[in-house]
Amino acid sequence: MKIATFNIQNLFHRDKSLNEKPFGKCLTDWMQELDTLMRKSSKSETEQDRIRDLSFLLGFEKAAPRPYAVLRRKAGFLYMKGIHHSTETRAGHLTNWNGWIELQTKPIPPSATDNKAKVIAEVNADVLLLQEVEGRASLEEFNRELLPKFGCEPYDHSFVIQTNDMKGLEIAILLREGYTLETIKTHLIGGYSDLYQNLVEYEIITPASEKIYVLATNLVNQTDDQKIADTIRKNQVEDIAKIYKTLLAQGKPNVIIAGTFNTPSYCDSLAPLFQNTDAKDITKHLSFDVVTDEGDDATYFRLGAYRMGVNIKQKDYLLFSPALFEQMQDSGLNRKAMWPKKKPQWSTYKEVTSRYNAASKHPLVWGKVKF
Repeated sequence: MKIATFNIQNLFHRDKSLNEKPFGKCLTDWMQELDTLMRKSSKSETEQDRIRDLSFLLGFEKAAPRPYAVLRRKAGFLYMKGIHHSTETRAGHLTNWNGWIELQTKPIPPSATDNKAKVIAEVNADVLLLQEVEGRASLEEFNRELLPKFGCEPYDHSFVIQTNDMKGLEIAILLREGYTLETIKTHLIGGYSDLYQNLVEYEIITPASEKIYVLATNLVNQTDDQKIADTIRKNQVEDIAKIYKTLLAQGKPNVIIAGTFNTPSYCDSLAPLFQNTDAKDITKHLSFDVVTDEGDDATYFRLGAYRMGVNIKQKDYLLFSPALFEQMQDSGLNRKAMWPKKKPQWSTYKEVTSRYNAASKHPLVWGKVKF
């Protein structure tokens, strides 16, 4: 059985709030400066000019005209305001729509979607775990239409579990013929009111009639407050460790923990798993293989990296229980569809020419066991 995990960062469209902010810390500084200026009871002419500049930088003003109409609310109804400022018929009843709305998502370049399919096709796992999928309809279109373009047969079964973030970051699993998904359970982990995270527990029966239990998740990502993020993540990981230990105590030795943890393994927030359980990271297995960095980076070890010569910060994990770890035949990592921050750092597909058409910022991690 070959199992893989991949944070695909959506298939065809992605929530705008998840895209990189182009200004970084400057954006926070501008907001604080604007807030300070607006609180002043009297403002000089220079300060007023600065407020206009900050409003533009923060997106409060749209100076560029657009050749389309916008929707305005007037007296409780929606009206059209066109480029010539003419008032037209309001939005009609039900399907008689006469307007436009700004979508919360942005389309992903088709070349990036192709690269997502290409790396999945190359690994060709029997069980594929995906994080950050926008929905089942997108997944099925990707499975049935995109994978065959790269010589990969569509998966026979696919399931999508909706998470509670409402940003199209669902958790999915795809199975080859002969693998049966017996049961699915969802666990809320974390304990921070609306910051609960989903952990999905799959019971899979292999063609050899072995039962595999997979715990898949996508833990809290970085926030502005590092301390809060670490506290939330540690609570989530403690719950995962409890569920893992419960499965083993129930006489279920074949357990896999997979997903994006969004921090290196040495972090205290992951200690409940890496120090307090016997789950083993497949990157520590002797069979773990990946094409190393090029040039001087090949002999360099970055703190938090996957291993020497694979100097990308580890955020994605595939942990095996001891029973499965002992049966592992092969394992690896595929990052050919990732864009290096500097060139050359590692070899990529020739179609990956920038970060805009890279498949994801995450590698695909896989392991193979024999029953």
